[in-house]
Parts: sequence; C-alpha cells; structure tokens
Amino acid sequence: METTTQKTIKKETKTGKTYKVVFLPMNVEATVNEGESILDAAENCGVDLPHNCGGVCACSTCHVIVKEGMDRLTPRHEEEEDRLDMAENLTLSSRLGCQAKVFGDVVVELPECTRRE
Repeated sequence: METTTQKTIKKETKTGKTYKVVFLPMNVEATVNEGESILDAAENCGVDLPHNCGGVCACSTCHVIVKEGMDRLTPRHEEEEDRLDMAENLTLSSRLGCQAKVFGDVVVELPECTRRE
C-alpha cells in the first residue's frame, strides 16, 4: 500500500477567512485568504505554476483542473473561457489559476503540460 505525505504551507493572515488549496499530483497544501487566486496559492507554497503573462489572463499557461470545489471558486468569465480554448488537455473542470478566486477549500491538479518537473 502506497502512502503519501502532504506538505502544508501556511500564510499568515491578519483578518478574514482562510481556505486550503491542495495541488496534485505533488500533494502540496496551501492556505490562502478568501478571494486570493489559485495562482496566489501556488506562489505562496512554492508550487511552480507557470504564468507567462504575469497572471493577467493573457495566456493559458496557468491552466489547472479542478478536482474538488468548483463551486467554491469565482465563476468563469468570457475572457477566461476564450483563453482556456488555447489550453492543452482542456476539460470541463479546467480553470486559469490567475482568474479563479478561492472562496472555500479546493483541490486542483496541474495537467502534465503545465508541470515543470
């Protein structure tokens, strides 16, 4: 039986709610403030999530697949959907990490094309 360990990185907050974002397949957990993006979570915990445009919805390199908690993210907007059309390995659960703001615990997977190993 294979076991996995989960690395947790916490970000200190002054006020407000915090939530967990788990990144698969590396099984790293970040704690973020309500309203921060998945990209913010990745940067806070050292997950290398590419973002060639600097996180301004001008590319699709921060593409992630939401495994749990799609309803705890801000809805997709038209500009994000247009950019997602350019992403590799697109699924119905795909989001851009720079655009998906967190309002509850979520689990996301970095597709192979996004991972830098």
